[in-house]
Amino acid sequence: MAMLRVMTWISLRLGRPVARGVLFGITLYFLFLAPVARRASRAYLRRALGQVPRLRELFWHFHTFATCIHDRVYLLNDRLALFDIQVHGAAALEAVLAAGRGAFLLGAHMGSFEVIRAVGRQRLGLRVAMVMYENNAIKINAALAAINPASVQDIIPLGQLDSMLQVRARLDEGMVLGMLGDRTLDDDPTLSVQFLGSSAAFPVGPMRLAAILGRPVFFMTGLHLGGNRYAIHFEPLADFTGIERTGRDAAIREAVAAYAASLARHCRGAPYNWFNFFDFWRAPAGGGRA
Repeated sequence: MAMLRVMTWISLRLGRPVARGVLFGITLYFLFLAPVARRASRAYLRRALGQVPRLRELFWHFHTFATCIHDRVYLLNDRLALFDIQVHGAAALEAVLAAGRGAFLLGAHMGSFEVIRAVGRQRLGLRVAMVMYENNAIKINAALAAINPASVQDIIPLGQLDSMLQVRARLDEGMVLGMLGDRTLDDDPTLSVQFLGSSAAFPVGPMRLAAILGRPVFFMTGLHLGGNRYAIHFEPLADFTGIERTGRDAAIREAVAAYAASLARHCRGAPYNWFNFFDFWRAPAGGGRA
């Protein structure tokens, strides 16, 4: 937390160009002293790039991660004007939300969720809450409070008795609920689908939640394009409105496969933006495949 506050001071007082100079040192530190993450980066980039990555490509993978984290400092302090941000697919999302039933935004550990939240709130008028496990929520809000004490997000913790009631209530208010669909706990049910050339396990829970509540699901990502440029994408994945219980499982499988396909397409289009620095193609330790 102390280092976060120091970096926040540097960023806000000395400016983004100076702070980005510090990022090069941070990137080099992790590139050379985090061998597990480096191996995972190399394995992923080999799939996304279609060739064996050089040290330069590994560096830019780490540096893009550092940049997206660092830019949260400005986004959480309402410095949106510093960035050149393009938004794609907002009209389709707004059309669904006009019905007043809310929707799920299913993202990934890709690019910047913070830029999506900032643009959604300031430009599109969206009310966004995150749905995640309680321990993660506590850690994230603690980190955000170190950057800006006023920036604690609206988070619905999973695993509590009233979690489903909170989710339904926010949706009924016309809010959009963000979840991440590319990481799971070992005992969570998963579905094996094709992803970047091989079978990989994706969690079923987010789609199952949307199916039970009968709501639409959009893929979301905020890709860093270099410099101060970002591109936000909203893409329809599934609409579980009115789906019968007998057809729910098949619809969930199709939606998970569609999510993996969208994620793979963006991984190939912006390969340095996916930040799962571990062996993603391994089988879950708990044997949780659906």
